[in-house]
Amino acid sequence: MIALSLFVASFLAWFLSMLAGGGSPFILIPMISLLLGTQAVAPVITTGLLIGNAQRGLVFWGDIDWNVTIWYVPGATIGALLGSYGLTQIHVEGLQLLLGAGLLVMVVNDLLPARESGFTIQAWYFLPLSLVNAIGSALVGSTGPIMNPLYLNYGLEKEAMVATKAFNKAVLHLVKLLAYAAFGSLNGEYLAYGLVIGLGAIPANWLGKQVLAKLSAQQFRQLVFAFVAVSGVAMIWQQRHFFTVWFM
Repeated sequence: MIALSLFVASFLAWFLSMLAGGGSPFILIPMISLLLGTQAVAPVITTGLLIGNAQRGLVFWGDIDWNVTIWYVPGATIGALLGSYGLTQIHVEGLQLLLGAGLLVMVVNDLLPARESGFTIQAWYFLPLSLVNAIGSALVGSTGPIMNPLYLNYGLEKEAMVATKAFNKAVLHLVKLLAYAAFGSLNGEYLAYGLVIGLGAIPANWLGKQVLAKLSAQQFRQLVFAFVAVSGVAMIWQQRHFFTVWFM
């Protein structure tokens, strides 16, 4: 029953994430935590995300922006190693609170009137940005859609964004998985449940591609930022006990 529940949840999560430019972990992480415990979240979700993103990257191979990827991969590799080691040393619940607040700031910035001197993302920015993002991803399992506004600001739309992000994420999760294994955070049971999540992603990616082709670039952008907003609120809500501590 656990495997079946994870497969169904994975299918739904990956299908929705295709239309919103990512975010499947926000459906999968609570499910994994409920069924397997919080200690299983990082290694299980990483295994599933590696398979799902690798397959998605292959589906959209011709749309990958390699100029972004060559800057993203080195930073993500170093960040994944640092964060994976940190997972064995510290517990950082408060990181999700900061990530949630950051997502809401990005949404508010997108809603503000356009300015001539707007902040533009250059390809090389993805080196330091991927480093920081990978550290957070390794510590909490996934940072969700926090990079989505950056991809959009760089100029990637629809298939190009989905493809580039998927390939970059596949590299990130491969490094994380190897690091988890090396640092003793991965076992056979976690690997097996992660494979179930990955298998659920395969048909969802195929179906999502068909629907994505029917969306306009503007509709896609609206879905992305709507999901970013929901994700930000969800991350803050999950860490609401911090507010109780502060105001008591």
